[in-house]
Amino acid sequence: MQAELLIHAQCLLPVDSENRQLMDHALAIADGRILAVLPSLEARRSIQAEQVIELPEHLLIPGLINAHTHAAMTLMRGLADDLPLMTWLHQHIWPTEQRWVDASFVSVGTQLAVLEMLLGGVTCYNDMYFYPEVTAQVTADAGMRAVIGMIVADFPTGYAACAEDYIAKGLTLHDRYLDHPLIRVAFAPHSTYAVSQTPLLRIQTLADEIGVPIHIHLHETHDEIMQSLRDHGERPFNRLEQLGMMNSSLVAVHMTQLEDQDIARLASVGAHVVHCPESNLKLASGFCPVAKLLEAGVNVALGTDGAASNNDLNLLGEMRTAALLGKGVSGSATAVSANDALRMATINGARALGLGDEIGSLEPGKSADIVAIDLRDCHTQPLYHPLSQLVYAASRNQVRQVWIQGRQVIRDGMPTHLDAGQIIAAAQVWGERIRATVVR
Repeated sequence: MQAELLIHAQCLLPVDSENRQLMDHALAIADGRILAVLPSLEARRSIQAEQVIELPEHLLIPGLINAHTHAAMTLMRGLADDLPLMTWLHQHIWPTEQRWVDASFVSVGTQLAVLEMLLGGVTCYNDMYFYPEVTAQVTADAGMRAVIGMIVADFPTGYAACAEDYIAKGLTLHDRYLDHPLIRVAFAPHSTYAVSQTPLLRIQTLADEIGVPIHIHLHETHDEIMQSLRDHGERPFNRLEQLGMMNSSLVAVHMTQLEDQDIARLASVGAHVVHCPESNLKLASGFCPVAKLLEAGVNVALGTDGAASNNDLNLLGEMRTAALLGKGVSGSATAVSANDALRMATINGARALGLGDEIGSLEPGKSADIVAIDLRDCHTQPLYHPLSQLVYAASRNQVRQVWIQGRQVIRDGMPTHLDAGQIIAAAQVWGERIRATVVR
């Protein structure tokens, strides 16, 4: 068999249906896709490759998928810490956005986020922010994969004047990237408190027509529930149900306030949940009942949220926090296992975004989105169980090699196509501008 690239590693976690752990295996790659997954001894005999990479004492996993973030908000990292969500949002984040967010802000912030995510093994992310056409361009230029949110809100911003304006600009974005190999789009209404009934109905109609997911913050805090009961006489979950939005296209983020009947309903319609454990902890938003959701058969993915509320885009860290928090919330040490956490960060994210046939696992025919993690670090020695070491001990600094569609974007821990120094310098300039106007 002919291949362009053959990668040998000590251990390979394909995240397939059998949850196999393959020792001394290799990946054969051609035309950006995985040709074969096979033992290294067999690969050395049967594969003729243009390039062979030997990674002893490394672990290969699928590229990580950050299923919810606001990439450009990296420029607000640490701006307003240790505050409740609504205070943080209304008194700090939204005023800063109103003053500063434009196409240049989004470009620099997204470049910084893409650099951070690639260095941490994230090969695909699901974004929700203003100027999504800028986010899409920056991401495509970096050779990274993303689902770009067609943001919608009722209130005017520098980006759009009203909900219909947001929607119109989103549809233009959709048409521009219709056949792009790396960029997809999703509708991204901010929340039920920021988007009213008429545009939500319009979004669902359009999502059905063009076949894209709907990515929305939902049941993030107790205050959100109380506000909805006061203003509408029902919980946000029930509002979406009545609008016909509780279906398999729904990607509901946070979901810390759930009742048993909500979980059953999510499972019955095939809706997806994105868990953001560290952001929820930092903002004291509540606890997503991940163990109950998984037990009910709900597809749960993993996200970092934005760096303004996390404060990083470290999905390896989120895997560990998700596993530990899941055990603590459920009261069971067997809940949310290391395997669950890895699936949440890979194949579950791919399925939530409608990309399950393309990415999320290392299987023949799928895109060669691959991460190699160096296990020789003191944090992951001695090595008894590679999967456990990955989730409970490994650091994102151990990510050494990253490929997207078979193209290497991180080599030996350094970006191959991005100028890290230039990106950081541009972010620092923005930081000085914003710092000069922040009132503490």
